[in-house]
Amino acid sequence: MQGSANLNVMIKAARMAARSLQKDFREVEQLQVSSKGPGDFVSRADRAAQQIIKDELMEARPNYGFLGEEEAEIIGKDPTRRWIVDPLDGTTNFLHAMPHWAISIALEHKGEIVAGVVYDPAKDEMFFAEKGAGAWLNDTQRLRVSARKRMSESVFSAGFPPDGGRYLPGVLRDLARLLPLCAGMRRNGAASLDLCWVAAGRFEGYWEYNLKPWDIAAGILIAREAGAFVEPIREDQTLLEDGHVICGTEAIFDQFAKVIRTRD
Repeated sequence: MQGSANLNVMIKAARMAARSLQKDFREVEQLQVSSKGPGDFVSRADRAAQQIIKDELMEARPNYGFLGEEEAEIIGKDPTRRWIVDPLDGTTNFLHAMPHWAISIALEHKGEIVAGVVYDPAKDEMFFAEKGAGAWLNDTQRLRVSARKRMSESVFSAGFPPDGGRYLPGVLRDLARLLPLCAGMRRNGAASLDLCWVAAGRFEGYWEYNLKPWDIAAGILIAREAGAFVEPIREDQTLLEDGHVICGTEAIFDQFAKVIRTRD
């Protein structure tokens, strides 16, 4: 697929940051045996990756705003456009030397995500989409959601609160209702990739509470462009501001959403 100039900039930035993170990931694997642990090292790797992405994006589009996980938001001279960046989605996986993490870059225009890139360096999978142009994997593979129509044949993914907290009881209730109805559940630990895996037909649905804009902005567009429905869990809320997301294929979305939205 031939992308726009903005999309090409995003892909280039993701690949540049990936080279830095892959080097650091090899170091993390060695640090697993140390008594100190790799936490501080990974924090530095995260910040370094964001700086690489920021430098590349802001050089190409200096008037755009920038919202990243690792620093305060920058309001651009063009207030209608901003980059939304997670330089390392799946930090806990990275920290434990598990090769399932991603770089997520989205472009927002007038409050709407118009381009998104999610890159999984460990598998060399570049997911990307532009509004109205479909979703793609590695330039040549057009993404479409799974065609399965039965909940009993469907596999779902969820995110669990890392520290328990107020959302854990709700997630456990969701699981208790969903597990008897489906073929399986996974918890992979990277929201951006969960959304992309729905787009790629690997999951039929995904949900998670209390996410940040950089966790989901790019993945939302990629999933939608592949034919998925993506909505707030609570229908009166907004995705990026409230961060409660449910995503599923057209065939099972209503059944799936009913299970997750039911409150005892």
